[in-house]
Amino acid sequence: MDISSQHEHGADDRDPASLEAWLRLTLADGIGPEGGRRLLAAFGLPGHVLKAGRAALEAVVTPRAAAALLGTPGTVQRARIAATLAWAQQPGHAIVTLADPQYPPSLLNIADPPLLLYVRGNAALLRAEALAVVGSRNATAQGQAHAERFSEEASRAGLAIVSGLALGIDAAAHEGGLRGPGSTVAVIGTGIDIDYPLRNRALAQRIAQQGCIVSEYPLGMPPLAANFPRRNRLISGLARAVLVVEAAAQSGSLITARMAAEQGRDVFAIPGSIHSPLAKGCHQLIRQGAKLVETMQDILEEMPVARRIPAVAAMATDEVQTCRSGIEKGVENGVENGDAEAAVVMHAMGFDPVDSDTLALRCKLDAARLSGLLLMLELEGRIEVLPGGRYRRLG
Repeated sequence: MDISSQHEHGADDRDPASLEAWLRLTLADGIGPEGGRRLLAAFGLPGHVLKAGRAALEAVVTPRAAAALLGTPGTVQRARIAATLAWAQQPGHAIVTLADPQYPPSLLNIADPPLLLYVRGNAALLRAEALAVVGSRNATAQGQAHAERFSEEASRAGLAIVSGLALGIDAAAHEGGLRGPGSTVAVIGTGIDIDYPLRNRALAQRIAQQGCIVSEYPLGMPPLAANFPRRNRLISGLARAVLVVEAAAQSGSLITARMAAEQGRDVFAIPGSIHSPLAKGCHQLIRQGAKLVETMQDILEEMPVARRIPAVAAMATDEVQTCRSGIEKGVENGVENGDAEAAVVMHAMGFDPVDSDTLALRCKLDAARLSGLLLMLELEGRIEVLPGGRYRRLG
């Protein structure tokens, strides 16, 4: 039985006994996602796998993996299964199996669909028309504003915004998505019961209430570095297209873009200043064939979605909030107040010329204080003054 036929005949996979069989398969030592898919292809649903004989199982997986499936689950395994079943019974929680009719059809078309999806929130969003928005964790104020504005406009057009709940561009994309009816989907690289990163805990709670959080990893999985590149294939897989807002030359966002292209998704990129390290990844993608975009309308004209929006003027954004991460960064680094404020100004300046009035709004500083900081930064050779009273960072 192949994956598609399992999907068609898997309507019974929501009862506890059937779900327990899925958990035994996915949590058994030595199986892993690839082994699990081979077993399902050979035997059908997990209940059939668990009833197969040793010889039949060893023709598909290693003797060690076969023994793990045939043996009675140990104390630790039973506890994990019981805890997961209890978690799934809580309001707003769900486990969607590969055979469930509610499984996202877009993921059925990728090379390695997860066997299980752990979901908090509105699982129906996993089947919605979606745009993935990704970018740097160390985003500029301007990049975060772009991500938030593009995501809000896409959400108001009826698209769900998919991202990875990281700091920077991801968080801004989720914020924008929550402002429209399309809402947002956060794909995480930990167990769904783990708050990571902690600074996004409040945002995650809002997404669980108004959108959807999804993970392929079992409860309790910590934030291992290897999980996040693998997680990226689900971000692109759930979406019809991927928008890269800011990315360095070596960036996880470029991995997401590559996976999107391999999955047959469109890739869009926002260009930036030639002086910005965070524009280099986007420029690289554009050279490789990604579509350069300046407005959300550029994306909507390319995507085969039912609802379009008319060309809209640039939406006003609250640039003050985009500087809070810069303030926190300065405090966390233990610098003196003046240096912390200078760091905020540099962060808010981005890499494109900007006037002092705009900087004052972004940084929430009075004109006199900002003028002093700009003079200090100029004397230190960190910024330059351009005609028209604009400023540009030099490094």
